[in-house]
Amino acid sequence: MHRLSPLYRCTLCNSMNRFAIVLLLIGLSGLFQQGIAAADAPPIDKVKKEINQLLADRKYGQAAKAYEQLGSLYHQQYGYNKHTMEAYVNGLKYYSMTGDSLGYYNVHITIGNYYTQDYFMQAFAEQYLKRAQLYFSRTRNYPKVIECRLGIANINEKKEPMPKSLFTELRATDQMCVEHKQPYFQTYALNLLADTYLRIKQPDSAHYFASRSLKMSKNLNINWLTSLNYFYLGIVEQFKNQHKSAIDYYKKSYVLAESEKNISTLRELSKHTADSYSYIKDYQNAYAYALKTLDYTNQFYYSQQTKSIRLQELDSQIKALAIEKQLAEEQSRHQQMINSTLIAILIVSALGVVALFFMRRQQKLIAHQQSVIAQQQIRQLELKSLQAMIEGQEGERSRIARELHDGLGIQLSRIKLFVEAHQEYLPLSVKDPLNQFLDEACTETRLISNNLRPYALSTFGLIPALEDLIQKLNLVNETKLVIEHYGEIPDLVDEASVMLYRVVQELLNNALKHAHAHTITVQIMANEEALLVSVDDDGQGGDFQEGASKGNGIANIKSRINYLGGQVMWQSTSERGTSVMISLPMQKLTKLTPVLA
Repeated sequence: MHRLSPLYRCTLCNSMNRFAIVLLLIGLSGLFQQGIAAADAPPIDKVKKEINQLLADRKYGQAAKAYEQLGSLYHQQYGYNKHTMEAYVNGLKYYSMTGDSLGYYNVHITIGNYYTQDYFMQAFAEQYLKRAQLYFSRTRNYPKVIECRLGIANINEKKEPMPKSLFTELRATDQMCVEHKQPYFQTYALNLLADTYLRIKQPDSAHYFASRSLKMSKNLNINWLTSLNYFYLGIVEQFKNQHKSAIDYYKKSYVLAESEKNISTLRELSKHTADSYSYIKDYQNAYAYALKTLDYTNQFYYSQQTKSIRLQELDSQIKALAIEKQLAEEQSRHQQMINSTLIAILIVSALGVVALFFMRRQQKLIAHQQSVIAQQQIRQLELKSLQAMIEGQEGERSRIARELHDGLGIQLSRIKLFVEAHQEYLPLSVKDPLNQFLDEACTETRLISNNLRPYALSTFGLIPALEDLIQKLNLVNETKLVIEHYGEIPDLVDEASVMLYRVVQELLNNALKHAHAHTITVQIMANEEALLVSVDDDGQGGDFQEGASKGNGIANIKSRINYLGGQVMWQSTSERGTSVMISLPMQKLTKLTPVLA
């Protein structure tokens, strides 16, 4: 195999870069306009007359579709031309007027792919395709999403440098085509992969994808893709210095491109054919194809037709703004009419509502009063029930404490005195354990009796009772407990003292059991208006909102504080432990309001 000369390799690479424009140039006539044959299409003049009649009858939706058909006919007859663009822009206008989003964004795809034929218009092309892709992604129209992805990938392929993600995007699009059964678009995706591999100078991979795409395009009878695949296979042969084989592929592509009137493809074909003829020293044919290349280039880039299309886009944007303004004004007038009608309806409705309001006002007042009375009665019943429950609990505790102290406590003391009086008759192995057991039983009885009804609470008051409780708990627990009090704490009624003692006792038991803290601090502060109590620990914290709904201990705490007219709040984090803050009105603590009978 002959190797390419450095000069020829440079020429071929430059040709590939210039050919970058061609990928989508063919696409419009086939990919997104799947074939209205010129011989079977109605004549252009007939479609124009039909459009005029539809516009006269204000059938704008049908007129938009007819403009799409007219654009396709213009393209079939003239190729890349301004008349096609005018037809598509008009279709866009009337789809917008009728609110047909599907038709509106379909034309976006058509215009986007049409503009990709012109290097100078590719920025506009990308805008149209991205707007369409956004809409079809939102409506989950996956075939149209695939169509937009292919158009945008074709544009990205021409950028310098080429995006690194392009191969991944094309392969993902290929899989989407298989998943959603879109063989037409899959054929084009394979074609784009072939061209992308040509751009990075990997002819073997390009040959693989171009061959697959060629087979599918022949089966589907897609002439423009068949032409493009022949062209890529010819370029692959050029890479291999097989110029006669390359010319054969170019000629096959040339015939199909001529039938499609695709000037951009014909231009690139002529240039590459001239290069191949030049390399095999057939200078006569090389010169002839070079002239064709120049002719097609002039036709495409420098013709008045092409310049008109570029101006057409700017003009269409201006017209689109004018249409949007007109639509906004019409909508504003329509909205004003609707607003006027609504105002009239509202005035009539308001009069009716005023009449109904005065009729129902008394009923609402009576219903509200009845509701307030019912709520007060329910509240009184709740307070009465709570008071009865608490009084019953404390009464039962006091009774059990008295029985333990006066009954079991006295009996244990008698037994101890009896044992001490007759201890000389007992053996030493029995006397000492028996005395120890009796001492422990007496101590346990005093502790249980004190817990049920603390002697210090009824004798000395709340603060000494809490100090005594803290001192006893410190003797049997590793956790350090501290009590601090500030301000002059007045004498509290017996019921309030008992309740507060039980609340603090419950909080300390909870902290010792669950918090695993090093220190627990109880603080009591008093002023003329309120008594504040806080129990803080440096333990592991907990979820007290969850616990409040499930734990009886916390529910008892809340019910007692509510009964006293106060508030309780838990704050707990795993880093700082738990803090319980209680606020009680002093007026209720010094003189509790009796519950109504």
